[in-house]
Order: sequence, then C-alpha cells, then structure tokens
Amino acid sequence: MAAKKNTRKTPEPTLRHVWLAGLGLIAVARREALAAVTDAGDRLQAARQQAEALAGQAQRDVLGRLSDVREHGEASVERFSADVEARLQPVLVKLGLKKPARKPATRTRKPPAAKRTRVAPARKKTTTKRTRRA
Repeated sequence: MAAKKNTRKTPEPTLRHVWLAGLGLIAVARREALAAVTDAGDRLQAARQQAEALAGQAQRDVLGRLSDVREHGEASVERFSADVEARLQPVLVKLGLKKPARKPATRTRKPPAAKRTRVAPARKKTTTKRTRRA
C-alpha cells in the first residue's frame, strides 16, 4: 500500500490560538509553582527536623562533657579542701579552735620494733671566760 501524503495545510495562527496557548501556559506555570512551593516546604521541614536532631545531639554531648568536667572539678576541690584542712589542723589545735583529730581505730597497729639506742659520748665541759667589750 502506498503511503498517503499529508495534504493538510497548517492553519494560520489566529487570535484564538494565541489566547489558548496563553491559558495553557498559565495553567502549567501555576501547577509547577504549586509543586515547587510544596517541594520547598518539604525540604524546609526535613532540614528543620535534621537541625533539631543535631541540636539535641550537641546538647547531650555538651551536657555529658560538662558532667564529666563537673565531677572532675568536684573531686579536685574535695582533694584541695582535705589538703588545706590537714595543713591547718595543727594551727587550729594550737589556737584552741579545734580539738585534735583522733586517728581512726580501724587500723591495726604493729608492735613497735626494738629500737637500737646509741649512747652518745659524754661531752667535756669547758669553761671559757668571755670578755665583754665596752
């Protein structure tokens, strides 16, 4: 079969054609704009959720580190306080502001070992006259 030639003539654009093309363009633009707004809203919501998750994680990390630093600081202050108190104890006892601290009875004491005593040689007493200067 032989192919028929298209003998249709292209119609000349009229004012009606321009009007219909404009309406189609407006409809497509509106549909694309609404889709873009919806897509932007979804992206914004996803970014917001991600930012909230990151902020929550950062807050937990900072609070955890601060807790560690706080515990370390409290331990250091406690050691410093005990050291200062131990150093001031004899002074406070001498001033009568505090009773002497008793050693805890939980320690088991070993009997003292026999001490070696060394007898010091007797000193010679020498009397010398001191002269007074005038």
